[in-house]
Amino acid sequence: MAAVANLDHISQLGIGFRPELARLIQCRHDIGFVEIVADDFTHLKCIPQALRDLQKRGVTIIPHSLSLSVGGADPVDVRRVKHLNSLAQYFDSPFVSDHIAFVRAGSLESGHLLPVKRDHASLRIIAENIAAIKDHLSIPLVLENIATIFQWPDNQMNEAEFVSQVVENTDCGLLLDLSNLFANSHNLNFSALEYLQALPLHRLKYVHMAGGVFKNNLYHDSHCHSLKKQSLELLTALKKLCHVERVMLERDDKFPADGDLELERELEAIAHA
Repeated sequence: MAAVANLDHISQLGIGFRPELARLIQCRHDIGFVEIVADDFTHLKCIPQALRDLQKRGVTIIPHSLSLSVGGADPVDVRRVKHLNSLAQYFDSPFVSDHIAFVRAGSLESGHLLPVKRDHASLRIIAENIAAIKDHLSIPLVLENIATIFQWPDNQMNEAEFVSQVVENTDCGLLLDLSNLFANSHNLNFSALEYLQALPLHRLKYVHMAGGVFKNNLYHDSHCHSLKKQSLELLTALKKLCHVERVMLERDDKFPADGDLELERELEAIAHA
């Protein structure tokens, strides 16, 4: 059985559920929550037994969407929102989450989370979209900062200001991805610590951590490489600023082979950051 982490400074340790990680999650009894990608489950019949077993064990399950496109100019796709809400109702989730980003325009899908221009027009569009989304949600919505290697010209505010105004103006919770923050601070040359200090941390619901890789002086948030010390340092800094309710590890590819304890070590590092 895997070692149980000391969680003195966070209430729940979590991990992103992937079928390849089901056995690891089942064996770790310190896992308090898992996050599922809502887009992976087209129908409630698609839910694997491993998730049903975790629910019975008392593990919180949080549906996480990649496709609401809250920063897009197109009308909200109500079908996607209702599907997200159905998962939340099935798992009795405390909230659902998505990103401050857009992923489609007209009939075109980007396949990536794209940054929104940080201006007042975008704030109005996001507020309208989130109001429409909330009309079809029975639980709160939590929004995540994204990683990017570019930003729009003529932005009217920095990223921390924009994220803060989005969650405050729309009365949403904050999903703070510290690895995304590290990536952006490195690639776009700003202070990650000042960013943390500028956020409305009373809205923080949970934290993402994921690995990445440096290439040609850019940091790519790949979700398939080892967790970097810079992300762990940001977690330590965050815990000096506020209570951190939930922290989770993401791994989407290059899963360790049986017997490789890489992810176990990363979970321990998160718990002891």
